[in-house]
Amino acid sequence: MGFPPRELRDLQLRVRAEQQTPEWKARYAVRSGVESTVNELAHGHGMRHCRYRGQGKVHVQHVLTAIAVIIERLGGLSPAEEAPTPRRPTAFQNHLDQREIPGLKSWRTLGS
Repeated sequence: MGFPPRELRDLQLRVRAEQQTPEWKARYAVRSGVESTVNELAHGHGMRHCRYRGQGKVHVQHVLTAIAVIIERLGGLSPAEEAPTPRRPTAFQNHLDQREIPGLKSWRTLGS
């Protein structure tokens, strides 16, 4: 077992303290909401490999793929459905609820 240099340890402590602030949590909530979309584009639609060469053509490919994903998502909603139903709580969320530990604002569970 080793110990990190003092500079690295101090940096880790400062970053961990910053992660407890409401501002950081608000920024991270936005990021966590986008991660699934980025993952869908990268893995589900092959965005890691471009079909064309050149920044302009690659940009057009990305924009058109994003439009296709949006249309695909809109096509899955029925006209009466305004918002998707919340997902069931995960085991971790249930664990936090049993111990009365508040979860992140971005977590949505059934019945809330």
